[in-house]
Amino acid sequence: MNHYPASIRQAIRQFSKLPGIGEKTAERLAMYILRSSRSDAEQLARSIEDLKDRVRLCSVCFSLSESDLCAVCSDPSRDEHLLCVVEQPADMVSIEKSGAYHGKYHVLQGALSPMDGVGPDALRIQELIARVSEGVIQEVILATGTHVEGETTASYLSGLLGKFPLKITRIASGVPIGGDLKYIDQVTLKRAMETRHVL
Repeated sequence: MNHYPASIRQAIRQFSKLPGIGEKTAERLAMYILRSSRSDAEQLARSIEDLKDRVRLCSVCFSLSESDLCAVCSDPSRDEHLLCVVEQPADMVSIEKSGAYHGKYHVLQGALSPMDGVGPDALRIQELIARVSEGVIQEVILATGTHVEGETTASYLSGLLGKFPLKITRIASGVPIGGDLKYIDQVTLKRAMETRHVL
């Protein structure tokens, strides 16, 4: 890398700060941009600036938005009695892509992880309790991840929400469609057996 001019070295350093980007990939990205037209490079730079300048958290659900309310929270056709709790905005996007859900969301902005110093105060849990306290929501769907932190978060939230007169559900998890049982881990198989349903 030391053989490149300073501006290229700087670009490589910046790209390698991105998650999952090593020095070799960062070098390829820098070379790609160098070969691109000035217009393409400027559009990329502008889109990064726009991300930082325009995107904020929705004031209700804490997903990503360019205005005070995100598209879901401002949509009157969404079922306001259903609230799906997810860890990150990307989780909400995945559920939206499935087309299987038409309620509202609450984005925690993470999961409980005491080992990493992430306690309840670091997440949007108080805001969730405040929303449920309004009495409009009839069902809370806990759609946190099935990893240890996600399960811990779901269990913790279930305990907190248990005092409210509402239905608390957890997304089903288990063997994926097309999955071969001999390649499925024991925790997933255990969950699949526990959440089995009548056909």
